[in-house]
Amino acid sequence: MTFTPIDMATWPRQQYFYYFTKMAPMSFTISAKLDITETYDQLHEQNLGFFPGYLYLTSKVLTTMPEFRIGRNDEGQLGYFDHLNPSYTVIHDDHTITSCWSEYDPDFQTFSQCVHDDTQAAVQVAGPVGKADQPSNSFEAGMLPWVHFDSYTPMPVNGLPSFAPVLQAGRWEVIDGKRMMPLSITANHAVADGYHVSDLFTRLQQAFSHPTWE
Repeated sequence: MTFTPIDMATWPRQQYFYYFTKMAPMSFTISAKLDITETYDQLHEQNLGFFPGYLYLTSKVLTTMPEFRIGRNDEGQLGYFDHLNPSYTVIHDDHTITSCWSEYDPDFQTFSQCVHDDTQAAVQVAGPVGKADQPSNSFEAGMLPWVHFDSYTPMPVNGLPSFAPVLQAGRWEVIDGKRMMPLSITANHAVADGYHVSDLFTRLQQAFSHPTWE
């Protein structure tokens, strides 16, 4: 992991960061539907599950958007991480959940194997934490495979725990011959505006329509 400190004196977003952290702390959520047909079909042809591909492509897209990779290092300094690792949950037979995270790797085969190993280890854990020591350069990437929603809004009691986005996907449905997956993105307004989330949706759609695996 590479961390690049932000020079607050020259950072163009400094005033907005101050406003949305000190004067009017705020986050916001936008939901939309993405066409995942091509990605789903490619993974299905390889007998691979969709979820690792979802984690991979969302992580990969976020490496191209520095505004969503802002966080603090161990010394509390604000800066940019070079990548984010997906944090997600595994579901037990009794429907309880356990958190997990995997190290992002630009090579899909390496990454998917990591997700497989982490998931298999986490599913053996009874309790909320299946893999300890989640790094600060992480983002939440959940999926609700039971419901095709129009809107999903997480409600953190004390605000978002970090400046990284929170992604929540739902069950895909066939609409006009395409597999359409609902996706909710929650952003911390201190680091991103509606334009940035709209751009993220655009890049994600491009990634799912034309997936590359390295």
